[in-house]
Amino acid sequence: MQLDTFEKINKGFNTVFIPQRLSIGLVIPIEEYASHSVPRMENHLERLKLAEDLGFSAAWLRDVPLHVPTFGDAGQTFDPFSYLGFLAGQTSVITLGIASVALPLHHPMHVAKSAATLDQLTQGRFIMGIASGDRAEEYPAMNMNYTNRGQSFRDAYHYIRKAALNFPIIEENGFGKLDGTMDILPKPFGDKIPMLVTGHSQQNLAWIAEHGDGWMYYPRNLYMQEYNIQEWRTAISRVQGANKPFMQPLYIDLMDDDDFQPVGIHLGIRTGIHYLKEYLVKLQSIGVNHVALNLRFNANEIESTLTKLAKKLLPYFHQ
Repeated sequence: MQLDTFEKINKGFNTVFIPQRLSIGLVIPIEEYASHSVPRMENHLERLKLAEDLGFSAAWLRDVPLHVPTFGDAGQTFDPFSYLGFLAGQTSVITLGIASVALPLHHPMHVAKSAATLDQLTQGRFIMGIASGDRAEEYPAMNMNYTNRGQSFRDAYHYIRKAALNFPIIEENGFGKLDGTMDILPKPFGDKIPMLVTGHSQQNLAWIAEHGDGWMYYPRNLYMQEYNIQEWRTAISRVQGANKPFMQPLYIDLMDDDDFQPVGIHLGIRTGIHYLKEYLVKLQSIGVNHVALNLRFNANEIESTLTKLAKKLLPYFHQ
């Protein structure tokens, strides 16, 4: 395995993920909505354009089919593929990603077609995270089996991979079959859609290392995250080919006082910019390749926060 290189897939993947370097993106919606589960989606396009102009490497939105109040977060509320199509036409450089599509809750033919469409329209600025889904309430609403979502995830993954081929042959599974007499168009802009597995998605790490183009995992303390990354690299070493990236989100509440010492919040930290920089340097040193900052709990004005992050943080990291 070549530790100093990642597979070349498309423009977005190749720009965001550089071996032994950290890039910084943002989670959409780029707004504060700590006290409620549904964001306002105000100024969402203007903020994404600002983020692109400031040099953030990627913007990520989530696939949340249903608003489940007990889960506490409705995501950006829009259909992810339709929304990314809109954003694709309003941007030119920033990578656009979904983190992540709950594969068992969608027919993979539709996912494959939508993903390839976005990849073509952005000329390769698209990355797709994939997951098995973690909100049990959504499954009976769609007449899907929650306990069998691991197998459904694998079936959908293989379907999407084969959809990139010309007139694919897909054996019968829970999503149907194709006999090679029909094709799925368009094809990806590159050879395939870059697909990063989120969490474990009911799979073991060996399966993820073999089939995923990277691994999205959740924020953990530095010791645990370093252990997770070491396990990831070990699993990859058993697979022939290039190294594969590791990324994570991080919720932040950026304070006015640059020297404010960190306080833990849900899946992240309330901190000043100086410690945030130190923390991201540590994440880079343990092998994190990309961090998607989430401003849901950020109390300060969003535009000034983005500007401050760009001025005092981005110059120290790969973008």
